[in-house]
Amino acid sequence: VQLVESGGGLVQAGGSLRLSCAASGRTFSRYAMGWFRQAPGKEREFVAAIKRSGSNTVYADSVKGRFTISRDNAKNTVYLQMNNLKPEDTAVYYCAAQTSGTYTIVEITTTRRYDYWGQGTQVTVSS
Repeated sequence: VQLVESGGGLVQAGGSLRLSCAASGRTFSRYAMGWFRQAPGKEREFVAAIKRSGSNTVYADSVKGRFTISRDNAKNTVYLQMNNLKPEDTAVYYCAAQTSGTYTIVEITTTRRYDYWGQGTQVTVSS
């Protein structure tokens, strides 16, 4: 499985960005997908995740109400709509695919549940 993120960039505080993650393969609809981020000097942290059907999602408290994760299984793509961005959202954002095992929506909030990772896309929010 190959994952390619896009949509990052520089935005002012209060602005919006939409990240996309395109996945290879024919079984995308079977994967749970997640977004994580890593700021300089910090550990990679969970942002949002979505189960296979798209009906079940979970968010980190820091982004709840501002970010929305969605997926289009026909296009093998997962999205992260980010609104009301803050300087503390600045990080490299990674998408990840969870392809093995069956986990609850809470269990897929940790990095160790994911089998494949994209290369990341930089998001910078200026104050």
